[in-house]
Amino acid sequence: MASKASPSSRLVFCLLISAAILRPGLGWYTVNSAYGDTIIMPCRLDVPQNLMFGKWKYEKPDGSPVFIAFRSSTKKSVQYDDVPEYKDRLSLSENYTLSISNAKISDEKRFVCMLVTEDNVFEAPTVVKVFKQPSKPEIISKAPFLETEQLKKLGVCISKDSYPDGNITWYRNGKVLSPLEGAVVIIFKKEMDPVTQLYTMTSSLEYKTSKADVQMPFTCSVTYYGPNGQKTIHSEQAVFDIYYPTEQVTIQVLPPKTAIKEGDNITLKCMGNGNPPPEEFLFYLPGQLEGIRSSNTYTLTDVRRNATGDYRCSLMDKKSMTASTAITVHYLDLSLNPSGEVTKQLGDALPVSCTISASRNATVVWMKDNIRLRSSPSFSSLHYQDAGNYVCETALQEVEGLKKRESLTLIVEGKPQIKMTKKTDPSGLSKTIICHVEGFPKPAIQWTITGSGSVINQTEESPYINGRYYSKIIISPEENVTLTCTAENQLERTVNSLNVSANENREKVNDQAKLIVGIVVGLLLAALVAGVVYWLYMKKSKTASKHVNKDLGNMEENKKLEENNHKTEA
Repeated sequence: MASKASPSSRLVFCLLISAAILRPGLGWYTVNSAYGDTIIMPCRLDVPQNLMFGKWKYEKPDGSPVFIAFRSSTKKSVQYDDVPEYKDRLSLSENYTLSISNAKISDEKRFVCMLVTEDNVFEAPTVVKVFKQPSKPEIISKAPFLETEQLKKLGVCISKDSYPDGNITWYRNGKVLSPLEGAVVIIFKKEMDPVTQLYTMTSSLEYKTSKADVQMPFTCSVTYYGPNGQKTIHSEQAVFDIYYPTEQVTIQVLPPKTAIKEGDNITLKCMGNGNPPPEEFLFYLPGQLEGIRSSNTYTLTDVRRNATGDYRCSLMDKKSMTASTAITVHYLDLSLNPSGEVTKQLGDALPVSCTISASRNATVVWMKDNIRLRSSPSFSSLHYQDAGNYVCETALQEVEGLKKRESLTLIVEGKPQIKMTKKTDPSGLSKTIICHVEGFPKPAIQWTITGSGSVINQTEESPYINGRYYSKIIISPEENVTLTCTAENQLERTVNSLNVSANENREKVNDQAKLIVGIVVGLLLAALVAGVVYWLYMKKSKTASKHVNKDLGNMEENKKLEENNHKTEA
């Protein structure tokens, strides 16, 4: 274990050194170390065979030595001198390499390795350099804003704990800022901590901005020397709010629309391109010379067509700087004559007009009962089918939501009119009587029958369409009858009658009976003749040779039968 040298031994050593014959040593050697690391200094001397001991010292600024470590070549023991600043920090190896832990700035000295023999002392000096990397530079005391054309302090760049001291550089958008009279002023300062001997560097920047500096990044860097040479560390970017006056005023209409119509709410917004933007403006309405003081917006509610015109706004303190916009309020008027519910009589004339007044050309569409008409309606003589719900609709295609419509409900009234027709069934057993009725409101139909007869399906009616429908009755009369059809609505009661004869039915029935009887008789006679002929044929084939005379008689009878048959058929 290493021990400390006693005062008597140190005295003996000094006497030996002073009496020794010194020889020239090696040249200068430098060891670079980072702050806080371990400094390693090789002795750089070949160990002689007759070595007695080795020793390390450092030199004070005045050149006087301070011994710090001793190692005997025979006892292999290590002794460290009582030097407070190196207490518990030294380590001397067998090859006389000296290590100093936790390097400090105060370790920057000239150290000497000494190897002592009986007749000589060999020395090897080593110069120690200690480096400390500074902290990352930071821009502090930033200006809340900068104003154009004014020289103003932008901020301070600071970097701490450096050794040796470094240098600070300012950048605008990555380019170096150099001092420029009246535009760029840079003041650099450095301070050393007396305890740590570390440097703090600061650099303040005064800068004259312009609009070109908007959103431009400013940075700074510190350049320092380390064990391996020169290095640079950059700060984070800083962007400053640049104030500049308004040079132009603009006005816009909100919400943005392609067209404005009556009833809309619109807001005028005035803006200046300065920073900060103006907060108050004067708004000028069409035809008004005096402006209305407002914030950057002015709202018009439920605008009418008379709001069409030019609108302007200006700065409060610079009325000559104005902006204007033209606003057109579109309108659409529709007048339908007549309109609402209109009741007319069948055959009346009815002129209809749909008048349009609009801010630009409008389209007109006519509808009847939700079906589009090809042209506008015109009635010179009203028919029942003309009745219905008519709608005149107009719109401005370029203006969203601008539509108008008016309706006409046309009612065509007429007194009941009757037309009766008769149709006989092909069998001749029944007749269909139809009562055709025309009128509005819908007439009610009532049948009356005078006489006797069988009535089938007495009240079958058709649908009521365009003021017309019919009711039919099927009858098979046993005698002449009269059918009466009565149609009645709120306007009038109309009656019509039709006579239906029963003779036609009887004649047709008798003719049919005679025809049936004739057919039955004819069939019976034909069967009788066929039987007789067959019987005669059989008899003749058996007795042909014996009854020739009878055959002749039979032939005469046959002739008579044939004559009778001819008569019967006739």
